[in-house]
Amino acid sequence: MADFLTTLKTQPLLTDGAMGSYLFELTGRLSETNHVYEAFNTDQPDLIRRVHRDYLAAGARCLKTNTFGANRHQLRQFGMEHRVAELNRAGVNLARTAGTEPVFTLASIGPAAGVLLTPTAIAECYREQIENLIAAGADALLLETFSSQPQLELLIALIRSIPGAPPIIAEMTFSPEILPAAFVQRMAEIGAAVAGVNCCAPWDASAFVDAVPDAPLPLVVMPNAGGFQRIGNRFMSSVNPEYMGRLARSLMDRGVRLIGGCCEMHPPHLREMHNYLRSRQAGVTGGVEIKSTRPPAGDVEKSANGRFSQKLKAGKFVVSVEILPPRGTDEKLVAGKIDFIRQLADSGLADAVDFTDGSRGIPLMPPGDFIHLVRNQIGDRLELIPHFTGRDLNLMGIQSRLIGFHANRIHNVLFITGDPPKMSPTYPRSTAVFDLDSVALVRLTNSCLNAGVDFGGAPLGKQADPRTHFTIGAGFEPEAVDGKRELDRLRQKLDHGADYVMTQPAFRAEPLAALESLRTKHSILIGVMILTSLEQAQRVAQVPGVVLPDKILQRLATKSNPTDQAKVGLEIAVEQVQRVQQEGWAGLYLMSPGGAAGILAALQTGLIAK
Repeated sequence: MADFLTTLKTQPLLTDGAMGSYLFELTGRLSETNHVYEAFNTDQPDLIRRVHRDYLAAGARCLKTNTFGANRHQLRQFGMEHRVAELNRAGVNLARTAGTEPVFTLASIGPAAGVLLTPTAIAECYREQIENLIAAGADALLLETFSSQPQLELLIALIRSIPGAPPIIAEMTFSPEILPAAFVQRMAEIGAAVAGVNCCAPWDASAFVDAVPDAPLPLVVMPNAGGFQRIGNRFMSSVNPEYMGRLARSLMDRGVRLIGGCCEMHPPHLREMHNYLRSRQAGVTGGVEIKSTRPPAGDVEKSANGRFSQKLKAGKFVVSVEILPPRGTDEKLVAGKIDFIRQLADSGLADAVDFTDGSRGIPLMPPGDFIHLVRNQIGDRLELIPHFTGRDLNLMGIQSRLIGFHANRIHNVLFITGDPPKMSPTYPRSTAVFDLDSVALVRLTNSCLNAGVDFGGAPLGKQADPRTHFTIGAGFEPEAVDGKRELDRLRQKLDHGADYVMTQPAFRAEPLAALESLRTKHSILIGVMILTSLEQAQRVAQVPGVVLPDKILQRLATKSNPTDQAKVGLEIAVEQVQRVQQEGWAGLYLMSPGGAAGILAALQTGLIAK
């Protein structure tokens, strides 16, 4: 296995969450006399193994040892100072042998009972602990939850004086007195290999990262699962696992290399973080270039795929409306959705309906199955486009699904990486596959299937022309945290054969300026979302990749009645629909997550001409 720092430089790593609060949850007792958590390393080793294995099952690649308070000063309170060597060596061994796959062991070292400000005091408290952690084979020493920077600096100096010391990870708790950039710079100067914050609210951790845009060494962030924050008219003290998943992805996008959790961050939080990070790290599989003797299907073949593809290739303005497939077995709900699609077809205002694929990680009917039901009822009057994520299928499953689409006359596919599983406790937990990300999905569909070969290079058939002829769509987030990365990925999708792009809702015009250099050569459909209430708008504002300007929220807030708020939301959508046409974009991608109400009205009122 590669060493810790080498791996960290090539890829972000997810470490585990809390040890102390998870032990409290499992045992019901705080660390106290006759129940000292660090003593469990030898007194109750199976309990510590369970903690480590729970975090490994959630996706952690690094394990923190149960040695946070295993220094001489802390153990002296319980009459255990003679057990320093025993408990620290056992703590490292438990973490190193917890799983069948190799992981990195981060030896946890916490602050002493009091502030120690002399080299002699630091050595008396910590030297024995450090020497035994090193001897046991820790991959790194994790100095965590320090509030005194002078004490932390003295401890780093002690570690660097001990032969064979592994890399040092230096973490402070967040406080207004800390200047993040200055702290990280100082840690780099005195020999820390990684620096950052832990044991703080998620939003404070995020603010710390924002304050260090050009870090001289890798950053680490391990926040708590909460902290008081005013949300609406309430003070909330904790955050759910999905929030932490989104935060982890945002931190990685901003360059954080080591991500994990501190107090109250337990396996459900880590599982979500793992899945969100997987969605960013997807696409490793399928990198081999497959060459076909035929060129990929072109505009002529794709124009025959349906009304949307025909108009798209002719350079005409196109409209697609997003629909969520049913979640359950309610036949009335299914019939209602199909009836709305029939009304949409009758109106002549839309060219396609696109169907989400487990949006927000919720298990919905697969788009291809729902398309089959819809086509049986309304025929081919609209082009029916499934979203296709890389979340749920491995490489072979993806190819099989696409071949099935082609056989069932589903010839237009919108490829997106996909939201990670939500991990709701109301249904069995799922894991994410992510063999391919959206860039790889576009590339392989165009260069392989549309060229007549499978993902392994074998011909799709012996007939004269075995090619598929998918019209290929791709997604784009105008408000992505890392705008450069998002734009680079979009260029890759277009270079690899995407025929059109659908953007996330663009409530502001400014982020669309990044697409100006692409829109003359490529078909870009701008996302417009119909807001149905102030409450719904506030939820939408929390969705990654969406930014709702304050002026829109304020405009909705001028009405107290939800019905009146819905009218305002429709007015805003109509204005956006008109703007998309007036600015000369290739088309419109209309969304209404609050339900189908308003879609026809927005099109009837907003479309200038069809």
